[in-house]
Amino acid sequence: MPTLPRIAVTAGEPAGIGPDLCAIAALAGRADARLVFVGDREVIRDRARLRGLAIDLPDYFPGCTLPASVLHLAAPAPVTAGRLDPANGRHVLALLDRALDGCRAGEFAAMVTAPVQKSTINDAGVQFTGHTEYLAERTGTPRVVMMLAGGGLRVALATTHLALADVPAAITRPLVEEVLRILDRDLRARFGIARPRILVAGLNPHAGESGHLGREEIEQIAPALETLRREGVDAVGPLPADTLFTARVLQGADAVLAMYHDQGLPVLKHASFGHAVNVTLGLPVIRTSVDHGTALDLAGTGEIDAGSLGAAIDMAIEMARRSAGA
Repeated sequence: MPTLPRIAVTAGEPAGIGPDLCAIAALAGRADARLVFVGDREVIRDRARLRGLAIDLPDYFPGCTLPASVLHLAAPAPVTAGRLDPANGRHVLALLDRALDGCRAGEFAAMVTAPVQKSTINDAGVQFTGHTEYLAERTGTPRVVMMLAGGGLRVALATTHLALADVPAAITRPLVEEVLRILDRDLRARFGIARPRILVAGLNPHAGESGHLGREEIEQIAPALETLRREGVDAVGPLPADTLFTARVLQGADAVLAMYHDQGLPVLKHASFGHAVNVTLGLPVIRTSVDHGTALDLAGTGEIDAGSLGAAIDMAIEMARRSAGA
């Protein structure tokens, strides 16, 4: 009987729906993993109470084999559902740090993150762009790749949280090559795809229209793809983004590489919002996340869908087992 993987689930922004999602996931339980919810014990219990959920989460301890437990890190300021407080901004980062440290030490097989409120962390005096960038910096990883999966699609991004005006200059041959290597490697190692077929979007309309609508495809993207093909990567493109996501073009593809955030993610979220998973590729640890924000207006009482967190946990377990050779 293989050992059940221990998965750390961070509660995210305490005023948002992260603690609610943790309470719902704890009540649902898992037979294929041991879930450790990293957050303020009392906040998670309070959300369960507000929602009428009968849960009794015991405290986590090193070597814990309980199906579900809570690794208690107290929020420094009182938490009110739906009301942000910058005094708790650094607490959110402490949750991430603890889960990440546990993954790097082998204490946890993977980490799953509930949503955070970027503005609150920045208001707390910490420059914070997002989970992806923060985890890359904390692990000293020079390049990570954001990929969302759902609705039968996997969409990775060459650039992430970058102003649209800054994207063209960021699309360079070295960047595209590096991102494709990471995407190909992790699709093989962590998703079990023997030879991934990756469709690569162009940056400009009609993939540049032979240079009449931009030259990034000719000067940066296409040469990068030629290099990767010589390395054995099955990379197709650059393709016009407006037709790339049609059924005929997607047939047989394992992933799409979009050049920027809002080129690829609107399509994926249209297909699977609320049930998609955000995966950070290239890290030395496994990290998945929900595909939505903190939903402050729903914290404590509103109707929420825990499908994305459930899917993120599913994917983290699958990736952990594959990485362990199970």
